[in-house]
Amino acid sequence: MDSLVESGWQVYTMLLSKCAYACICLVRLILVCGVVHRIGLLRPLRACGFRSGSISNIITALESLLEALVFYLVSNFSDFQLACIGSFIVHETVFFLSGLPYILLERTGLLSNYKIQTKHNTPEAQGKCIAWLLFYHSCVNFPLMMFSYRVFKFMGMQSSFPLPSWKVVSAQILFFFIIEDFVFYWGHRILHTKWLYKNVHSVHHEYATPFGLTSEYAHPAEILFLGFATFIGPALTGPHLITLWLWLVLRVIETVEAHCGYHFPWSPSNFLPLYGGADFHDYHHRLLYTKSGNYSSTFVYMDWIFGTDKGYRKLKALKET
Repeated sequence: MDSLVESGWQVYTMLLSKCAYACICLVRLILVCGVVHRIGLLRPLRACGFRSGSISNIITALESLLEALVFYLVSNFSDFQLACIGSFIVHETVFFLSGLPYILLERTGLLSNYKIQTKHNTPEAQGKCIAWLLFYHSCVNFPLMMFSYRVFKFMGMQSSFPLPSWKVVSAQILFFFIIEDFVFYWGHRILHTKWLYKNVHSVHHEYATPFGLTSEYAHPAEILFLGFATFIGPALTGPHLITLWLWLVLRVIETVEAHCGYHFPWSPSNFLPLYGGADFHDYHHRLLYTKSGNYSSTFVYMDWIFGTDKGYRKLKALKET
């Protein structure tokens, strides 16, 4: 098993090495140029004495760099290559870079006081998860992205200039989260019916003590079934490729965090209203399928509306008292 994992990582390293840094820089530039500049997070800096002109010049330079990077991509790669291979590379890079540190934390015992469960996964169980993920991503996720290209193009997806405004990007990302939460909730709840759980969803629940990478450890049928929830929003709106990549990054980071097995003081659920997070989803993995509840994806309002989080709320209230 260890040799299989090592060989798989060598292949992925060769595939991702040239594009990983560019993808990470792209995401950082999107966040810096968009969120910081448009939403107004520069005010604290100005209050501390930073000159507005200097900051604006820096932001302008970063925006120019972002445009140059996008220009390079669209000039050297086809829409198909960017939408399929590029999206796959973005997904794999963000997924493994955000998920692997939790394996290190579990093996070394670092920050163990923030671990939700006292149980630990063995190195063999972690290796099995990684090996199957490499197989699933290559044989299921990548072909799915190839197939989805025609759908996205039909709905109007583009990768050329002009880049979308941040109002458009923000509105589309918000729509993606809303529709993904709705579709995922019902799909996940259906997967917890007796037959589907036994034959499909039980694969994902092999890890009662989840860690980051288990977020995408699932039966191929479930990958297709719940993957629909992630892609239906972009398929309906036909977003710019930059918006699609940003959505992939946010969705991957969210699902890895929900399965990480740790609840930190800086966890998003401590700051974002209605955000589920690791503590919310860890409860779902600890219980039997007939009593689990907590079926939501990112935000928990669907569980609240339909009362499928009552057990979790009662347990949380008991711990607080």
